[in-house]
Amino acid sequence: MKVYLVQHGEAKTEEKDPERPLSKKGMKDVQKVAAFLAGAGVKVARVLHSGKKRALETAEILATSIGSERKVDEVGGLKPLDDPRIWFERILKAKEDTMLVGHLPHMSRLASLLLKGDAERNAVNFKQGSVVCLENPGDGNFSVEWMVTPELIPG
Repeated sequence: MKVYLVQHGEAKTEEKDPERPLSKKGMKDVQKVAAFLAGAGVKVARVLHSGKKRALETAEILATSIGSERKVDEVGGLKPLDDPRIWFERILKAKEDTMLVGHLPHMSRLASLLLKGDAERNAVNFKQGSVVCLENPGDGNFSVEWMVTPELIPG
């Protein structure tokens, strides 16, 4: 089973728009990553997001490009300061490849918990619009398969 952890793309500042949707650069970056993932054949059963506008927009772009079997869904436990153990437990029980779109510090803490067993021991340096693919062969031991950031993709 694979889990894809995504930090939303760059958002507008709160002063420009209190809902903080993706900026033009954020939208372009996420589209670039989405096209890359589609070209690499990434498929997921579900794309889940925190409900914040920037995460929803990121999730919709990714789901459209990679052809998620289901539409995007808002779920609890993915907000910036939520306890990563919520999704740690859910991921351990998951049977389908899933994409989670959220925020820092939550995504970083969740990745650290999955990889090192400790949310406070940083394991991944997320960038806005980045995707980290973690794989669990079924024994509860996750490893990093790959990571892609917008800066790595030409164009």
